[in-house]
Amino acid sequence: MSNEQLQVDAECELGQSCPGIALIIDPKPKDLGGFTVRRCLPVREQRNVGPWIFFDEMGPAQFSAGSGVNVRPHPHINLATVTYLFAGEILHRDSVGSYQPIQPGDINLMVAGRGIVHSERERPEIQRQPHTLHGLQLWLALPEADEECEPAFYHYPAAQIPTLELAGVPVRVMIGSAYGVTSPVKTFFETLYLEARLQQGQSLKLPNVTERALYLTRGELELNGTVLKARQLVVLHPGAELEVKALSECQLALIGGESISKRYIEWNFVSSRKERIEQAKADWQAGRFAKVTGDEEEFIPLPGS
Repeated sequence: MSNEQLQVDAECELGQSCPGIALIIDPKPKDLGGFTVRRCLPVREQRNVGPWIFFDEMGPAQFSAGSGVNVRPHPHINLATVTYLFAGEILHRDSVGSYQPIQPGDINLMVAGRGIVHSERERPEIQRQPHTLHGLQLWLALPEADEECEPAFYHYPAAQIPTLELAGVPVRVMIGSAYGVTSPVKTFFETLYLEARLQQGQSLKLPNVTERALYLTRGELELNGTVLKARQLVVLHPGAELEVKALSECQLALIGGESISKRYIEWNFVSSRKERIEQAKADWQAGRFAKVTGDEEEFIPLPGS
């Protein structure tokens, strides 16, 4: 991640004109071949927000018939991935036998534990027609005691995710607890992930957790006199009672949770131990990871190998 991918408002960094804001991250779009990704975490100045150690917005992307997402099998260790779509569909397959189309509003939690391999593609009926894809992909660190747990996959349909309305603002509590409701999604650390959609002029008080950050997928918000724009990850000060006001129709995600110990990240591997990552690299090169059920032929090589 280059330094130019991170822009920090100096006054906000000093806390002089942006009360409640610790850091503003403006991710630089990266074209992956007709598919844009904006990576907010990790960056040099902010490695994680609570247990959240990776944050990508993918798309929105428009695909013509015959093209689309086609991510070959690749491995993970010692983390959990979260996939959430606003539009489109991804077909998830993995080495524990999962076959799951991911659709808008669903939460998919893949626990890598001691090691898992998965692919992200599209069903033929999706690729046969023009289609859109837009969503978030996030990684969660696992507690050190759970890093080597058995790999698992959990699918939560959109209807299982609690939704409430606060002064006219619809809110979905995807992971964790907020506003008196609790998501059924499995957690390891204290974790929060919610979504809200505000119309111009509406306000929302933000839940207070140990660490938290706000991301706008569209629109503009005002927070204590500071205008927050779409596609900025805004790291918030702990302990502050904060309320945002919509300056236009907007959609936000709030992530956060408890503080965690240091994690090392290399390629798709995350661990509290450097030597564990080296072992995972050697295992992938030697073909010692399990194969993805139904997608056994292809794989992504270890970078530099």
